[in-house]
Amino acid sequence: MTDGGHEQTGHERVPSRQRRRFPEISSRAYEHPSDRSALVALRKLSGFDTVFKTLSGLLPERSLRLLFLSDSVRVSERQFSHLHDMLLDACYILDLEKVPPMYVNQDPQPNAMCIGLDEPIIVVTTGLVELLDEEEMRAVVGHEVGHALSGHAVYRTILLFLTTIALKVAWIPLGNLAVMAIVTALREWFRKSELSADRAGLLVGQDLRASMRGLMKIAGGNHLHEMNVDAFLEQAEEYESGGDLRDSVLKILNVLPRSHPFTTVRAAELKKWAGTRDYQRIMDGHYPRRGEDKDTKVSDSFRESAASYASDVKDSKDPLMKLVSDLAGGAGDLGGRVRRGFDGFRSPAPPKDAPGDTPTPGEA
Repeated sequence: MTDGGHEQTGHERVPSRQRRRFPEISSRAYEHPSDRSALVALRKLSGFDTVFKTLSGLLPERSLRLLFLSDSVRVSERQFSHLHDMLLDACYILDLEKVPPMYVNQDPQPNAMCIGLDEPIIVVTTGLVELLDEEEMRAVVGHEVGHALSGHAVYRTILLFLTTIALKVAWIPLGNLAVMAIVTALREWFRKSELSADRAGLLVGQDLRASMRGLMKIAGGNHLHEMNVDAFLEQAEEYESGGDLRDSVLKILNVLPRSHPFTTVRAAELKKWAGTRDYQRIMDGHYPRRGEDKDTKVSDSFRESAASYASDVKDSKDPLMKLVSDLAGGAGDLGGRVRRGFDGFRSPAPPKDAPGDTPTPGEA
């Protein structure tokens, strides 16, 4: 448990509220299976290794650090001291030995990120700091520390750089296709990585309601008295189960350009994980340690991911996922079900007795 009187190197100031600590916790403990499988798929993408190695040598990391040092406020004991305490607390709870530098950047848009190649940097915007209360902000800081512990910062940095590159080479057909293929794969992975980091934020804050409130505020602003967590989660239920196959396709198209999952989906995913045996085992002190990471196999991650995807498809209420599940279970009439699902894309047929409905000679 964290304790204000505990002496530890690099974490001298720890808030007094009692929280469980997770010594030597491996990021595998909280990583979403889809996060790991998407990252493996990303690494297998043709050309990714070449791009990764090239950009790792070209990205101006020193320039990035100087930029934040010169044009943002570095969090410390003397500046944004309450955020400094939260950062130390998060690193202590997740046992991240080297505390990453943290900056507050003037931007009314609520946002936070963990970037960097050799060493991660955490950046939060003034819009986020002003929006969230202490417990909500603690979950966000834990979220970013989770990114750092999982090693996500390097891929996020490359995603930011490639997004800029994609805009500049849009006029080059083949060049743009190659870059956009990697950007699309990176975005798919990053959306999944956000689910992992949300879990890390909950392990740090250890207050599910605060995590829910923070996500609600990111979606709806600082009008908490006008919002309700249960109603917010009902939106996620409606989003997942509502509509037909047309809506399923539109959901996919809507999410493709985004780097983050939709907030209602994140809230529902986090609440579901908080009710699992896996989460309770971590809270009870039973979790994978970093010392065991070297003994893990890629095949184990694939099996976990495959089992997770199979469970998600089976339990999903999304029309497309239900169709996939039924087909996997041997249900027939694929053509009929697909036609019914997409009937709304076609104009409705006119009534049989409508004018002009009777075929003239030669039309039948």
